[in-house]
Amino acid sequence: MAEMAAENKMPEVLFWVGCAGSFDDRAKKITKAFAKILQKAEVSFAVLGTEESCTGDPAKRAGNEFVFMMQAMQNIEVLNGYEIHKIVTTCPHCFNTLANEYPDLGGNYEVQHHTQFINKLLEEGRLKVEGGHFKGKRITYHDPCYLGRANQVYEAPREVIRKLDAELVEMRRCKSNGLCCGAGGAQMYKEPEPGRKDINIERTEEALETKPEYVAAACPFCNTMMTDGVKNSEREGDLPVLDVAELIAQAEDL
Repeated sequence: MAEMAAENKMPEVLFWVGCAGSFDDRAKKITKAFAKILQKAEVSFAVLGTEESCTGDPAKRAGNEFVFMMQAMQNIEVLNGYEIHKIVTTCPHCFNTLANEYPDLGGNYEVQHHTQFINKLLEEGRLKVEGGHFKGKRITYHDPCYLGRANQVYEAPREVIRKLDAELVEMRRCKSNGLCCGAGGAQMYKEPEPGRKDINIERTEEALETKPEYVAAACPFCNTMMTDGVKNSEREGDLPVLDVAELIAQAEDL
């Protein structure tokens, strides 16, 4: 973004990468897949790079409002300094925080989740996709809490999956009745309390009931938790957990 601003240019959209997409090796693949989609669709985009800091979501969910405010104000100062208006992110946690919590602090942006953005590109004809090896495959989709129940974004990711000519099979708990993967509310960063069963194991078992060939996710944290659940079920070798962006990128051999 700094380079574009120096040339007096403004991107169509700012890609907010997020902590997971920047530092987690698995999530980096989602970041790269989405960047390739943007390039394929000839979308002018920029990233903040080292100027991007955590949105403050984990701190806020863990109860540290002070740290959240510090991180949020720092990000808002950077975003407003560049006069950013449109943001797209691959992380529902970043999406929720930027869209719903930053406005109270002076950060007003048009924020889209990457599944919404990809679906829009497909609808506008800027991106064309064929199912490829996903054609006719059974794909079950897990609703991330901060995308689904928190923001009522249910159809965009499903429409993208259907455009692959795949068979979308729903889990018995889905959409507004969906079950958390177990990572939300900063739970990603701690060990679970003693109990009968870990939430991600319960959720993965629901996914397996659909007899899927692929598990689709739309959140880097959900991806990690569902992948761990698949490993626990000893299905790691034959049941890939892929982000919606990765499904599109792989279908197009990007």
